[in-house]
Amino acid sequence: MSMPTQGSGPDSGYHAAGAPHTADEVRGSSLGELMRQVTADLSTLMRQEVELAKAEIRQEGKKAGKAAGFFGGAGFGGYMVALFLSIALWAGLSNVMDAGWAALIVAVLWAAIAGVLYAMGRKNAERIRGLKQTNDSVQRIPDALKPHPEGVTR
Repeated sequence: MSMPTQGSGPDSGYHAAGAPHTADEVRGSSLGELMRQVTADLSTLMRQEVELAKAEIRQEGKKAGKAAGFFGGAGFGGYMVALFLSIALWAGLSNVMDAGWAALIVAVLWAAIAGVLYAMGRKNAERIRGLKQTNDSVQRIPDALKPHPEGVTR
């Protein structure tokens, strides 16, 4: 949906939403016109911020989904590998030592593997940066609402 412009003629006193106004234009406008312009500008600004947040959420959601997939895959893969190889290794080591010591050796090996998989998942999760652009943009909104010295337009 596009924002309708508010009169474009030189004598109309209106600008498109977001266009800067000179001090003479502001003095020549009624309070109702100024309030309508401020309301339209704020409405446009809020719509733009919501759209920016939606776009960033989609981008960051993809990264979070990928990290979750790595964590899930690491957990399931670690479980299956630990289950079957542990049984095989335990049975093999039981031929040369006590079964209890063989089980402990197998458990320590798979703990190390699980640690490596966890570190890979955490590294990928650190790439998720949040809504950086939206956050930066929203923090600038209060500055835009403060009065500025006469003659200075933004």
